Amino acid sequence: MIALFWDIDGTLLTTAKAGVPAWETAVLELTGRPFALSSIRVPGLTDYQIAVRTLEMLEVPVEPELVERLVRRYESLLPSTLPSRLGRVLPNVREILDHLRPRTDVRSYLLTGNTRAGAAAKLTHYDLLRYFPDGAFAEDTRERATIAARGLALARERGLPTSAPTFVIGDTPHDIHCANAIGARTIAVATGGYSSDELSAHAPWRVFEELPAVEAFTHLVLHPETVSSQA
Repeated sequence: MIALFWDIDGTLLTTAKAGVPAWETAVLELTGRPFALSSIRVPGLTDYQIAVRTLEMLEVPVEPELVERLVRRYESLLPSTLPSRLGRVLPNVREILDHLRPRTDVRSYLLTGNTRAGAAAKLTHYDLLRYFPDGAFAEDTRERATIAARGLALARERGLPTSAPTFVIGDTPHDIHCANAIGARTIAVATGGYSSDELSAHAPWRVFEELPAVEAFTHLVLHPETVSSQA
């Protein structure tokens, strides 16, 4: 059995920044202060980490209750802002997921800095939720590697053998660090907020400008030993 852990934003899809108005509205409502999300390099950060940085930049005390309220309000606004932008599923994603879905030897899970509700809103809007039985999500302000650990534990509970190949598919250095934390191979894609050169600097197992086509991707995960020495 093989486990694939998928990031969402910049890997599976782009919302074309549809989450920005939801976040900025939530911040204004709860702090009374305007905030430009563009002032933070968001890709790879969890929703909770974004909340902490937002409050720090506004010089508002980072109280756990306020962080939680900010994240929850963002979640509630997100479904209404997603249709406001022309986002899309990224190249080869749906084809790969359709191809892998019937297989019993490959299982796909989410490994994302989104909260569970935020992830569900995005994947529902882009009709991708049905491909993922479960996953690991942001639950607090801790590092993203803790999400990876929960994701691996979930896969183990679902029958993933200890020696089974595992892959993290993502678009940021944070995803690469997640993979390293759980001993997984990273398939990095430059379809999000980082270039292939920036990703390569963190030594992922493989890096691509975009996800390979179905046949190439399937070969990559089913026969990693045949490609592990390639640049």
